[in-house]
Amino acid sequence: MAIPLLAEGTVTTLRIASLAALLGLTGGVALGLVSLGGWRWTRWLVLAYVDFIRGTPLLIQIFIVFFGLPLMGWRPGEFWSGVIALSLNCAAYVAEVVRGTVGAVEKGQTEAAKSIGMTQGRILLYVLLPQSIRPMMPALTNDVITLLKNTSLLSVISVYELTRSGQAIIATHFAPLEIFALLAIYYYAIISVLSWISRVIERRLPAW
Repeated sequence: MAIPLLAEGTVTTLRIASLAALLGLTGGVALGLVSLGGWRWTRWLVLAYVDFIRGTPLLIQIFIVFFGLPLMGWRPGEFWSGVIALSLNCAAYVAEVVRGTVGAVEKGQTEAAKSIGMTQGRILLYVLLPQSIRPMMPALTNDVITLLKNTSLLSVISVYELTRSGQAIIATHFAPLEIFALLAIYYYAIISVLSWISRVIERRLPAW
């Protein structure tokens, strides 16, 4: 009985992590590039957002999304509330990675691009960002791994992910140590595969 329930929870965990990673990485790259752009007020907004996310517990952010969205007339449900909360959290950390890595590219390249008439936006998108992808990979992988582990917090809003499925089994069979040990093995296996995939991708990326 335990294996099918954990398999169901694993599928849900992977769905949540995939969606949240896609949204978080996309949003984080956009926010990181905006923070390096020329408009001061947009930089301040991004920095304020990043500071808020990094300065508050993820569990509180999950509750804010879960209880706050219905007050605004939108009821996405437990699953999508979890995806949104994890995406917003991930985007802030990815934005910092992008800002630090892209901002560290040699300044002479920016000067050269400006000298041929490229705008700041095009310089960021076509000159600086491509060179930063490979150096960013280890940090981005860590962010995605953290996101995957953080899916376990969604059990508090009744999302039937891997940890929640384990809790349901414990409530029936009263074997907490065995089930939590099995959960640890599941998470470790998933994260090991993710780390391997990241290393393969990183090796195949061009070195600028």
